Formats: sequence, C-alpha cells, structure tokens
Amino acid sequence: MELIIGGAFQGKKEYAKKQHPDIFWKDAADLGEEEILHTQGIINFQEYIRKEMEEERNPAQIAEKMLKENPDAIIISQEVGYGVVPIDAFEREYREMVGRICTKLASGASRVTRVICGVGMVIKDA
Repeated sequence: MELIIGGAFQGKKEYAKKQHPDIFWKDAADLGEEEILHTQGIINFQEYIRKEMEEERNPAQIAEKMLKENPDAIIISQEVGYGVVPIDAFEREYREMVGRICTKLASGASRVTRVICGVGMVIKDA
C-alpha cells in the first residue's frame, strides 16, 4: 500500500498520476466500503470518511480492512488536522477520525509520501 498525503491544493493528485500513470483513479466520495476495498487508485480518501460519518456509520476499522484486503491500493488523502480547531463538534470528530485512520494506514503502508507545492517527499519507504 502507498499513502500520499498533503494539504488542500498541494498537487497530490497530479503527483500521484505522474508516479503511477497506469492507475485508474476513483474519488472516494463516490465509493462505498466494498469499492474502497477493491479499488487500486483512491483520491480524496478523507471524503469517504466524512461521508461515512455523516451517514452515522463508524469508519474506524476501514484502515485494518484496507491493509488486509487491498494491500496494493494507492491512497491520496488530504491532511485535515492543521489550523484552527473547529468549533463544530462533528468537524472536530471528523478531523480526529481522518488523522487516526491515516496514521493506521501509514503504519502498515510500504510507502508514505507527503506532497507540498507539487513536490513529493518520501517520509517512509519500507
């Protein structure tokens, strides 16, 4: 598994497409759990987490499932934990959930890349 992370509008998708030109990418906002577990190229992973939480489902176990069932996935996720802590309770919970899930994914991923200004910096290469 490979995890590509970075802030909003930092060029994550473009970077990933250059690194993996043969991958067909799907937007996680449009995917259910079964599709997440069987899609190789996933963009906007944080939006899958938001959707699940908005529909009152708990996505906490998705990282373990993905590491087991979709080990070849390449996941692009926005870092949402920077900046001012939201006043809204849902937004705080969402932000924490994204962080916890991405931490689990990163711990099991063979490669983690952080993209800033379109430049990828490999922070894990196991």
